[in-house]
Amino acid sequence: MIITQTPLRIGLVGGGTDLPSYYREHGGRVLNAAIDKYVYVIVKQRFDDDIYVNYSRKEIVSRVEDLQHELVREALHMTGVRGGIELTTLADIPAAGSGLGSSSAVTVGLLHALYAYRGTQVSAEELAERACTIEIDRCRKPIGKQDQYAAAFGGLCDIHFGRGDRVVLDELALDPVLRRQLQSELLLFFTGITRDANVILGEQNANIGDRLPQLNLLRDLATEAADGLRAGEVSALGIALRKSWEAKRSLASGVSNPQIDKAIEDALAAGASGAKVTGAGGGGFLLVTCPVEHQAAVRERLSRMKELPIKLEPLGSRVIFNVHRDIWS
Repeated sequence: MIITQTPLRIGLVGGGTDLPSYYREHGGRVLNAAIDKYVYVIVKQRFDDDIYVNYSRKEIVSRVEDLQHELVREALHMTGVRGGIELTTLADIPAAGSGLGSSSAVTVGLLHALYAYRGTQVSAEELAERACTIEIDRCRKPIGKQDQYAAAFGGLCDIHFGRGDRVVLDELALDPVLRRQLQSELLLFFTGITRDANVILGEQNANIGDRLPQLNLLRDLATEAADGLRAGEVSALGIALRKSWEAKRSLASGVSNPQIDKAIEDALAAGASGAKVTGAGGGGFLLVTCPVEHQAAVRERLSRMKELPIKLEPLGSRVIFNVHRDIWS
């Protein structure tokens, strides 16, 4: 039996510039952070040759090709596991439409668990790139690459994309005092809305040619936020977050709605330094940066939304349980 634990993430600044249709020509940059909320993948050997998959549904098939869960199907194909297993995925938050990178965390966690099941060690970079291959190339999802890297590496990541297909990840190794201050100013609230991110991202992809100024600004704001944090200025993140929201909400029609606009206005009016929806937008979680002295006021203004307490997670996907045995002995 193998169990992997893979972190979810909050996209801080630069989301949208990790889409291949943008960064291959213009170069992208994203600042994101893994958080202490996780996807768990359990892989257990079976006596028979069937494949059991448990998620929001249960599938029992005799051939990999017959699986409906496309991420599981492609991960099995990629790792060469053909049968005789039971596989279960669990998550700390709703797995669909959260804006916290859950689909990519599932993919990274699946690959990590299945490679460990085969007795193969793979690096975080290999996990991230192979997860991108599954989601973007094989499943044709109109998504970017930041979620897979955040899930595989963990930490507070400054990620450069392109030009071309090169990806360079630089973890921001903040000193403990600055890290605690940053962590204390991050608040996360559930909007109560889940949505299909692929619809919004599909429109973003189609709009890239007409949204280059906004995307260039988002890329540059990620640079400013990363440089500010390296210089010890936590306030730089809130400033960049606030500026980035106006650019982000223009990328596609579904990024915001009146409920989200009202929540962000309320948070800023109560003393938050920045606010935005995580992920593609349209729902999921609202990320707020706020000095500690104003957080009570922000919580009161957003009391209609459920808060999700978070901490920064320094580690990426890892195997937390690994027992190999021969069930026929």
